[in-house]
Amino acid sequence: MISADWVLPIDAPPIADGAVVIEDGRIAAVGTAAALGSGHHYADAAILPGFVNCHTHLEYAVYAGFGDALDFGDWLQVHIARKRRLDWDDTVAIARLGAAECLGSGVTTVGDASYSGAAAVACAELGLRAIVHLEVFGAGADGLARFDELHARIEGSLSDRVRLGVSPHAPYTAGEELYRAAAALGLPIATHLSESPAELEWLLAGTGPWQSLREFLQPPLGESGIRRLARAGLLGPRLVAAHCVQVDAEEIELLRAADVAVAHCPRSNALLGCGTAPLTDLLAAGIRVGLGTDSPASTPSFDMFDELRTAVLTARARERRPDALTATEALALATLGSASALGLEGEIGSLTPGKRADITVVGLAGSPYHPWEDPTAAVVFGGSPQRVLATVVGGDVRYAPGELRWREVQQTATRSRSLMLRRQSTPLRGVVPLPPR
Repeated sequence: MISADWVLPIDAPPIADGAVVIEDGRIAAVGTAAALGSGHHYADAAILPGFVNCHTHLEYAVYAGFGDALDFGDWLQVHIARKRRLDWDDTVAIARLGAAECLGSGVTTVGDASYSGAAAVACAELGLRAIVHLEVFGAGADGLARFDELHARIEGSLSDRVRLGVSPHAPYTAGEELYRAAAALGLPIATHLSESPAELEWLLAGTGPWQSLREFLQPPLGESGIRRLARAGLLGPRLVAAHCVQVDAEEIELLRAADVAVAHCPRSNALLGCGTAPLTDLLAAGIRVGLGTDSPASTPSFDMFDELRTAVLTARARERRPDALTATEALALATLGSASALGLEGEIGSLTPGKRADITVVGLAGSPYHPWEDPTAAVVFGGSPQRVLATVVGGDVRYAPGELRWREVQQTATRSRSLMLRRQSTPLRGVVPLPPR
């Protein structure tokens, strides 16, 4: 039994002086403390569903600042080169930090795109719920040999809590045959679609800044990735498409008709200069949209509070309306919306009796939004990882402030970042691009 000044169920109105009852890892009851009892009370706080971060790369947790302000193509070269400087143990240590930072930001579930599979190991160790989509690259179905290798490596880390998925990386690095073979696995699928203008230039005509990368890219398609996958019958409800920034009305309709979910990553899109996704148009079309932080390779952190605020700011700036995205709508995106995007809305994303007890407690004492006026706005605009009082996954407290274990995780990952820097044989700017492997 836990209680707080407010309980924010997401699928029901906020409850003043609310309480949540947890039994056997699931939510047994939600209501007022007067009716249910107080149990462990969190003062000056709100209880809400754990955030669902529907697009992450936990293995890039220490990559912040590398290649900042480079064009997307140049940034991609830096990104490919730097991750090849790490061995398996380094990558696991970094993924462990990524999982810890998500838990410390109130995140209880991630939809991760994993280059090495280390994310599965880290999530299993730290108790973070996850769908780990193993990334595959190449033209044909033989690209799944990489998937089989990674799957075998992480088999012991998979469970009901850490589930397996597949990720054909993007239409410019994965061919139609590989997408088809990945879909045939029957697993959750994640991919990157229509992220940047440079991507579209390459796919449409083989022109633009990516020509220097042509040796490592799939041939131009003569059309966007969304249109090609739609024409091939490869869009569907198991697919989560990250970004979808450079999309037109026809492509939005193609996504809607196929029930493709979209992972909205506004900070990453802004920092890489890719643009602002048409969030309100996607939502108006009835597309399942969730919120994702992407990774510190393109975004400074896994901070879901910063992502929430950026989602609100960019939506309002794009539409030039203060009601383009409200705090209530944003919080729903980061919880039930993201859960729906991952196909997990029946299990997580709201404080609903019967669902798994994935819960975040946010304290607002000392923030500009306390005393409360609107508890949802207070959480969205006044929350931060430093204000997270508890992160609960399946009824187990997986994060609480001041735990020594998190300090150890940070120190280990920092050593891995230092190793990466020391292993540089050439400066990161201007490195020779290396193909994904």
